[in-house]
Amino acid sequence: MGVTRREALELAAGAAALAAGGTMASSALAQGVANGGPGTVKLGSPRKTMYWVATVTPCTRNGMFDPGAMAAIMQWHRSQGADGVVVLGTSGEFASFSVAERKFIAETALKNRNGLNVIVGPGTANIVETIELAQHAEQNGADGLLVIPPFYFNQPPLDGLTDYYKRLMDACGLPTNLYHIPGTSEVSITIDLMKNLAGYSHLAGIKDSSGSVEGYQAFLAAMPQLNMRCGTNNNLEAALDHGMGTILADGNQFSGKCAAVMKAFHAGGDWKGELAKLRAAQRAIRAANMGANTYATMKYVLSLEMGGPQMFARTPYPQLTDEQMASIKKALADVKAMA
Repeated sequence: MGVTRREALELAAGAAALAAGGTMASSALAQGVANGGPGTVKLGSPRKTMYWVATVTPCTRNGMFDPGAMAAIMQWHRSQGADGVVVLGTSGEFASFSVAERKFIAETALKNRNGLNVIVGPGTANIVETIELAQHAEQNGADGLLVIPPFYFNQPPLDGLTDYYKRLMDACGLPTNLYHIPGTSEVSITIDLMKNLAGYSHLAGIKDSSGSVEGYQAFLAAMPQLNMRCGTNNNLEAALDHGMGTILADGNQFSGKCAAVMKAFHAGGDWKGELAKLRAAQRAIRAANMGANTYATMKYVLSLEMGGPQMFARTPYPQLTDEQMASIKKALADVKAMA
């Protein structure tokens, strides 16, 4: 998962092409080949158009990480047809866990990968711990990183963000994806930032969770040789039309439905019909959650789907009330009746 590294004489030409927003023409770039000589794009995955689940981090009722449930989640998503899993992203409540806990969570997921492609989120508000977590992921066999920009300080300047990511990418060779979720991080990933990092062979692309149609289209147009994954299903048509992948929190509740979209796409079938089913299911749960927080809702639905013990959100997010659980459970039954 990375952008192009233009080594030797190709470096200047590649940088100029990126600055112009041009398309890299080689078949290696177009297909995102993970291995090869100068000019190849290191995706960290066999192809771009894959479906990753932005997985939750399962917790017990007292808020502690549940490694047994994590192992079961990995097996579940594999059985449902997911291509990969992103561990410790926003859906994984990454900022609510300590560095030591995050290492244990990543290790647990990687030991139970069951053939899944695993991307780990090492991002923190400081470069030292981000590098530490990234190197830990690399040492434990992760396929790539999804790195949120340093948060709390709103909109640091371009040169500061460039320095932050360069320090990380100098220290860790895993294919690296930048995480664009400005509504949460308060820091935007920009095309200019991506271009500043274009000399790294392991700059893989982005996850765009902004939900902006226009913004996502701009990413697609600017650097099509990368894997510009969408993180919201409203942009999934654009992603697949341009040969890109997707990382979906929807997979926690509807992993099979997300996988069905991708399966139909690769088979040349009615993938838009499958996408309509996913969106209908999502709307049904959203309408029924009675104001419950996203994390508790996703974990409860996933617990019902897997038929296992209930998983809980971590503080500061509250647990579901009995009324919320009853409403969500009924909605899930209605979703299954629609399928």
